[in-house]
Amino acid sequence: MKQALEDFVNGRRWTNLQFDQQERIECSFTIILNQRSSATDFAGQFTVQMKRPVYNSSYTTGLLNFMEQGNISFTFNESQPLDFDPNNFYGELSSIVGYYCYIMLGMYFDSFAPSGGDAFYQLAQQVVQSVDASRYSGWDSKNARNRYWFMENHTNGAYAALREANYAYHRMGLDMMTRDQAKARQAILGALHSLQEAHRVSPNILSLQQFVDVKIQELLSIFTPAPDAEKKEVYDIIRDISPVNLIKLKNFNTK
Repeated sequence: MKQALEDFVNGRRWTNLQFDQQERIECSFTIILNQRSSATDFAGQFTVQMKRPVYNSSYTTGLLNFMEQGNISFTFNESQPLDFDPNNFYGELSSIVGYYCYIMLGMYFDSFAPSGGDAFYQLAQQVVQSVDASRYSGWDSKNARNRYWFMENHTNGAYAALREANYAYHRMGLDMMTRDQAKARQAILGALHSLQEAHRVSPNILSLQQFVDVKIQELLSIFTPAPDAEKKEVYDIIRDISPVNLIKLKNFNTK
């Protein structure tokens, strides 16, 4: 199964854009199998992670680190290759992995250009629509933490500020750290204000919370040497949009 998934992800062309070997996106899928009801039927916990290089440095920053709620259930036959098409359902495993490949590409390209991930989010939407949500879990709107909502958060214009935050945080913020740290921090603060704007539209949207969960330790590192006024600004925004993460910034509460 491991080899089949590696061949599926690395051997398929997910975009017409040309990448050099060193430009390949760093990502991982982890499936912890905890049930096998037949020779070909499995269930387990699914996690996906992705990182992005930061310009002019050896540092990589997290873009996605998400564990699905509950188990995924799927059929896998080692004698058959994993087939996939965004508009046709061939199997739950290939649909889930293909869906996240498009989500990751969307997030990755959004971080380099405004709305850069549009085409990939549309493909993720096609995958969602191709699956019979009444038969397979995680593809409908009933659960607030599932694949449907990851796709919806990035295709719904009401949450445009969320995608603007992705670009501002990475391209105008992290990528500029080696050039002008003070200016880069201001860009990151601007990104956090964009997240706050998205939060006001709809509190606790999945992609916003995932963004904060991935970035909270990085924010701590970036703003620890910053002026107290900036620390307080970060603290106040996180208190508003993700209070569960506030304890990690306890020293930023300068009042």
